Amino acid sequence: MDYPIGVIDSGVGGLTVARELMRQLPKENLIYVGDTLRCPYGPRPEEEVVEFTWDMVNFLLEKNIKMLVIACNTATAFTLEELKQKLDIPVVGVIEPGARAAIKTTKTNHIGVLGTEGTIRSHAYRKALKNINSELEIEGLACPTFVPMVEKGVISGPLAHQVVQEALKPLENWKQMDTLILGCTHYPLIKSVIEEVVGNQVEVISSGDETAREVSAILGFKRKLYEGTRPVSHQFYATGDTHLFMKIANMWLQRPVTEVGRIKFGQSHSI
Repeated sequence: MDYPIGVIDSGVGGLTVARELMRQLPKENLIYVGDTLRCPYGPRPEEEVVEFTWDMVNFLLEKNIKMLVIACNTATAFTLEELKQKLDIPVVGVIEPGARAAIKTTKTNHIGVLGTEGTIRSHAYRKALKNINSELEIEGLACPTFVPMVEKGVISGPLAHQVVQEALKPLENWKQMDTLILGCTHYPLIKSVIEEVVGNQVEVISSGDETAREVSAILGFKRKLYEGTRPVSHQFYATGDTHLFMKIANMWLQRPVTEVGRIKFGQSHSI
């Protein structure tokens, strides 16, 4: 079926999921929307996150997407069930795939979760993990400094290391943890810095790989995978600085992104 897959995120973080989708589903077209102007979503109240998510969803529905990927943990936590109920296309979030990947990895059954304030406050990962294995020990830590840093394009170097080291100090008390979930799709952009800080005794998990596998499985089951030979064409949209978005997209996706459309939703709702 030659309709695109829609991907939404609060900013550039969902590109970590988009990259895996492009790798695992190289024939599929993607339309990506990053709400960079109103990012971060983590500190915002739930009703605002729901409103902003619907802005992006309605934009994509006009483009006849065949599936929606919510590549934002905060939006997944607050809107996944509602979107599944109200849309007549498949909807996938990033929390359950991330939880499954962590459970496959852990040997000690002690899993840590890094996320935005909204994601940690929602206990969405705790619920997803406990639904699979009630014996797990789960610790959550909000890292509000990470998303603004990544959105500015600071993803390596001394400043990134300093910010990460400061934010992750509480992890020193998580003695049995052997698996750490990056519960925000922005965080894989600084995964190498996080791995340096936590050490090689902890496996750091991002949900992009598992999410892409789930998308592939669902489209295959529903016979909606594209099987033709037309060239691939991805579209990117942002609500904020399109030049910075393009720079980060080119760096992360490792393929040329030559155009990013600018879209405007309602008011900026500054925080």
